[in-house]
Parts: sequence; structure tokens; C-alpha cells
Amino acid sequence: MAENEQDPLTSGPGLSRRELLKRAGLVVGAAVVVPVTPIDAAAQTVTAPDGLRTLTRPEYDTLDAICARIIPTDDSGPGAREARAARYIDWGLSGALASTRPQYASTLAAVEAHAMASRGAPFTTLSPADQDAVVTDLSQNRVPQAPANFFNTLRAHTIQGTFSDPFYGGNANYAGWDLIGYPGVRVAVPAEYQQWDSELKPNHQSAYDTAMFSKGVL
Repeated sequence: MAENEQDPLTSGPGLSRRELLKRAGLVVGAAVVVPVTPIDAAAQTVTAPDGLRTLTRPEYDTLDAICARIIPTDDSGPGAREARAARYIDWGLSGALASTRPQYASTLAAVEAHAMASRGAPFTTLSPADQDAVVTDLSQNRVPQAPANFFNTLRAHTIQGTFSDPFYGGNANYAGWDLIGYPGVRVAVPAEYQQWDSELKPNHQSAYDTAMFSKGVL
């Protein structure tokens, strides 16, 4: 973030960024095993890993850049961009997050207009410091035409996309879980992990890799 400005995600007294991310991520990680509605395998939605389901490419690029400033890559590890949080949102906008599609369209257009008006360039081409300034304006309702307080929703979805089960499009390559030290979903715990002070090794498995949970419509 720019000098003397607080990070909209991680500002807080006496806590490191990693600890704040861990607290946020573990809340999401603990809820990743909620099953979705099962359907026939033949009826499952098929989309290429890099295919967009809802957003236009310019919208996606702007959203990806915003997410990358909310949870940036730094010495603590990967951020929202590596975790593909924007893809989680794009996929969700064609399903569970569909009701927020109009607000996303308005917000992303408003951010681009504000970047051009205040910084003279598209948001995706700005320096990290200038992007942070625009994101801070968004978080403080200083971006004209952006829905009031929608930054809170965008931030929540970015956190979800970074730390939720990869089945939903985010947490690519388990980057979010590795960042916070979440070892992954387990349906059985062997004796070696039932000892005091034992450390579970990451298994890099989605809940939906197990037979216990059926894949469904995203």
C-alpha cells in the first residue's frame, strides 16, 4: 500500500500480515467440506481451466489486479493472483454469487474510469502504489459510480477464492492452504497423526477428491 495508508485487508494492531491471513483463511478452510448438490456425472458443467464463465476478459483482468492488491504476493508467500481468486469469483458469478453480477459490472467499470481520471492509465497498467491508492479509494467509497460499500463484498470473495476448496475455481495449486499451513481435508486420521505435537503433512486434496462428497453444479 502507499505510505501511511492501511492495507484494506490486513490492517490491525500487533498482528503480522501472515497471522491475519491465517486467521482469515482458516475460517474459510474449516468450511470447505460442505457438499454441493449431486448430479449425474454426464450433466456436470465442463469448462476449460482458463475459460471464463461470466466476466468479459477486460473485466476479469481488472478484477484479478484488484484481488492481487487485496492479498498481494510478498515475502510471506503467494497471494490472490497465484491462488486464482478472480477465477473463483468468475465461476461463482454464474452460480452461487450470481446476485452480485450487476454490482461487479458497475464496480469494475467504475474502477477503470477512476483510474483513468485520477492516474491517467487503465488500472491494470498502474504501478502497485497507484493501484493501492485506487483500491483504497474504493474501500472508502471514493470511487464515483461504484456501489457503496461493495468493496467489503469483493474483499470477502477474494478471501474465499484464495482459501476455499480448489473445486470452486480458486486456491489454485493449493497456494492458499499452503500459505496458512492448512494441511487439507481428511476423512480419516491415521494413528501417526493422533499424537501430541504431531504435524500433519499437506495432502493437497480437494474434499471432492473423496467418495464422501459428490461433485455437483458449481
